[in-house]
Amino acid sequence: MTSKIYPDAASALKGLTRDGMTVMAGGFGLCGIPENLIVALRDSGAKDLTVIGNNVGCDEHGMWLVLANNQIKKVLASYVGENKILESRYMKGEIEVEFNPQGTLAERIRAGGAGIPAFYTRTGYGTKVAEGKETRQFNGEWYVMETGLTADVALVKAWKGDAAGNLIYRKTARNFNPMIATAGKVTIAEVEELVPVGALPPDQIHTPGIFVKRIIQGKDYVKHIERRTTRPRGSK
Repeated sequence: MTSKIYPDAASALKGLTRDGMTVMAGGFGLCGIPENLIVALRDSGAKDLTVIGNNVGCDEHGMWLVLANNQIKKVLASYVGENKILESRYMKGEIEVEFNPQGTLAERIRAGGAGIPAFYTRTGYGTKVAEGKETRQFNGEWYVMETGLTADVALVKAWKGDAAGNLIYRKTARNFNPMIATAGKVTIAEVEELVPVGALPPDQIHTPGIFVKRIIQGKDYVKHIERRTTRPRGSK
């Protein structure tokens, strides 16, 4: 079997990046984001990207780096706060943003990974979210049809992974990563700890290695805080 292990993020992306491609990236805010792979995506120089994920990073961190480098033309996300560049470019008509209710986005990704082309949900019916979409009534309630999502490349971050690509996520860093891992034509994982096959308890694996084509040992992780909120000492 050809090894799935690559020495670094740049080599893991080599031969996959191109202008106009669709990229999914795991994470919720800055929690569980594939930091090394995002930097390598920026350094690849690929343009006119469509990026799918919960958000587009926040100022100076995460997918913001790719956005600030003028590489993104369209975003599918559920949260776009903490990102002044995205706000500015969207208001100027320089970038397209497709807003999704968070649960709907998660299910669209899960559906895409499961080979389900579309599904119906009550979320968004009667709002702008439903404009231009097929609607249908079931048992007296109206539903909106949403399509499944897939990507040319999916980038995920895990706590531990093995040489076969099996992944375990840690606590809330799990977030969108398991769904995204299934929805890419090629899924690349970066992990905090890369272990030999057999070192991970089989019943604790969140993403089976069959979904992961390439894997790297991440490095230089820093726990950034999106919005620092403090109060004077002694206050209640």
